Order: sequence, then C-alpha cells, then structure tokens
Amino acid sequence: MSHRCGWSSPALADHLVFATFIGNAECHATRGGGELVAFSAETGGVRWRRAIGPSESSPLVAGGTVYVGDQDGRVSAFAARSGRLRWSFYTGAPIKASASLAYGRIYIGNYAGEMLALDAHTGRLLWRSTGHGNFYSTAAVDAGRVYVGSLDGHVYAFSARNGDLLWSFGTGSYVYASPAVWHGLVLVGSYDHDFFALSAGSGAVRWTFHAGAPISGAASVVDGIVYFSSFDHRTYGLDAATGRLREKWADGEYSPAVAGNGRLYLVGLGRIYALAPRRGTS
Repeated sequence: MSHRCGWSSPALADHLVFATFIGNAECHATRGGGELVAFSAETGGVRWRRAIGPSESSPLVAGGTVYVGDQDGRVSAFAARSGRLRWSFYTGAPIKASASLAYGRIYIGNYAGEMLALDAHTGRLLWRSTGHGNFYSTAAVDAGRVYVGSLDGHVYAFSARNGDLLWSFGTGSYVYASPAVWHGLVLVGSYDHDFFALSAGSGAVRWTFHAGAPISGAASVVDGIVYFSSFDHRTYGLDAATGRLREKWADGEYSPAVAGNGRLYLVGLGRIYALAPRRGTS
C-alpha cells in the first residue's frame, strides 16, 4: 500500500496498471511525498514503485515509457517494464496537470503559467510559453495545435511546433477542465457554470450551454454526444454540433462518461452506471 491519496486516473498497458499517489492531509495520508506504482493487472501485486514528488497527475504510457508530472515541478519518464528512470526535466514550478503526447513531444503546463514541449525520448526542452496563469488542465493536441484551459479563466491555443500563441478565449472563471476536440470544435467547461464549444481555428464561440454549477472535470465525446459533469451532481449529454440537450442524469461531479463493449459507462459519486443503447438505435 502507498499510504497516500490516489487523486489521478490510472493507466493500463502491457498487463500493468500504473498509478500515482500524493501524501495529503485531506485523505489522512500517513506518508508524505509521492509515488508512482506499477501493479500487475491480473493479481494487483506490485511490480515496481518509484518515489517522486507529490503527484495528482495521471500517468501517460506510450512506447514502453511512463510519463508523469509532480508537484516538485518535474516531468519524469520511466521504463514501463522495469521502472528505470529514463529522463527527468525540472520545470521550476509545481505540476498538477497530466502529460499529453503528440508528434514525439510531451506537452504539459505548470503552476507558473508556463506551457512546455519536451522531446519525448530525451526530455530536452523544445519550447516554453509563459505568462498564461496556472495550468491544472491537461492539454488536448490536434492538427498541430495545443488546446488547454487555465486558472486565469482562459482557454489557450498554441502552435504544437514552436509554442506561438494562436488565440485565447476568456470565460468568466477558472478553467480547471481539460478540453475535448471534435470535428473542429474545442469543447470545455468553466467554473462560471458554462460549457463552451469554440472554433478550433479561431477560438470563436460556436455555442454555449449554461449548467447549474461549476464545471471542473474533462469532457468526453462519444458518437457525437459530448458528456460533462458539474458540481451540483449532474451529468449532461449534449449534441456536440449544436449544444442541444440530449440527456441529463442526477449524478456525477468530475469524470462524466466512457464507452466500450457496446455500453456507455457514467461515473457518479461512488457509483458507476452501465447504459445500453435503446432498441432501434445503434
């Protein structure tokens, strides 16, 4: 056992489950610091564990490497099978976001208002863009652009190649949520109670939906429906193209929905719901 809080989503690859942990008084942790642990997916036994800074960043696994950020300000890469450290880069400020991988690069923001791109193989800094408020949001990368929300209330779009700021859009409050990108739209919620669909190219508003409470968790898109949850314990399903309300459930708070095996799984507070398609629908 880690004797710490588990505040991230685990990752699964090659019969291993990877999870980060954080020592925090809120969960009555008996140990400080942080840890990255690899478990057997079949038995739950610990394969390896590595001490890192306190971490609520979700691990990212790709190409036999586990990438993770921590609140000591480091992004680290470990060999997935053995836990051997491949590289570590110090950003200079706490990291609470999770890493994103595209074009052979790791994209991640920190709590100094910096968005960074690192070489995924070596950890070498490729670019750094500063002055954007603290980043809790995990970036979405699509078509050469990096989209991310900030605690300064803005959604930002950067060039994935060189970090140039392409556009920014101001909401009415914090943007903790991670964006989803679908068919040229950036879909993201804000603490101002609104959910936005923005043009991926320009940041212009395509539609908005007013929820009843702050939105903190990331959105997910399944079959053209965008799902998100709010702090008044509601989960919404909207037509991603128009913003029209399709469904609403009286449960949820952070993570909204995932799909697999012909089912839609809604994540509530202490309960998971499995939904099957209605008869006559696919």
